[in-house]
Amino acid sequence: MNRTMKTFRSCVSAAALAALSIPALALSQPALAAEPADAKQLAQAVEALRAIDSLKANFVQTDRSGQSVNGVLTLKRPGKIRFQYEKSANMLIVGDGKALTLIDYDVRQVQRWPISNSPLGALLDPKRDVARFGRVLPTGNPNVISIEVRDSTHPEYGVITLIFQRKASAPGGLELTYWVSLDSQNKRTTISLSNQRYGVPVTDNDFRWNDPRPRNRR
Repeated sequence: MNRTMKTFRSCVSAAALAALSIPALALSQPALAAEPADAKQLAQAVEALRAIDSLKANFVQTDRSGQSVNGVLTLKRPGKIRFQYEKSANMLIVGDGKALTLIDYDVRQVQRWPISNSPLGALLDPKRDVARFGRVLPTGNPNVISIEVRDSTHPEYGVITLIFQRKASAPGGLELTYWVSLDSQNKRTTISLSNQRYGVPVTDNDFRWNDPRPRNRR
């Protein structure tokens, strides 16, 4: 395997681990009561997430060393998501509503994690109350909202920060532009979104995948 391929694989794997590093927010202690202005922004961000029925967007995933990999994100309520990475990575991540599955075609391996144990649950589960466990971070820009979500009683779980930009045509008037995952070892992974398309036709077939494992070892 050449160096370029190793870079892609390392970047994808790191992001998968970072995205899955925070346990279920519903099991965490609530954050301290927010100021009225912050509480309003939190409510707006939650409403924007819940207003998305389906979404397709391009993404760039970057690890803490600056290595990047591109792909296409597909999301459908409730609970379904697909990160289709560029061909050079030869990997993908699919959420079927119950679990997130990392499929590595180069080594013919499949790994699964419960969605309930992932911060992506904040994107996938419209009943997840992000406002109870998040806080607004100052951005200096009234058109940008930054929400940090963490369990203050368990710093080892890491942090996820969601960044929204005001956009009238986006569901709820806010568009999720990127998020940052930081694990307990300070491994930072950023997912930046562009060309977001809302309400596009998405079927369950978009979340199917081919199992690369030998039949006699499944």
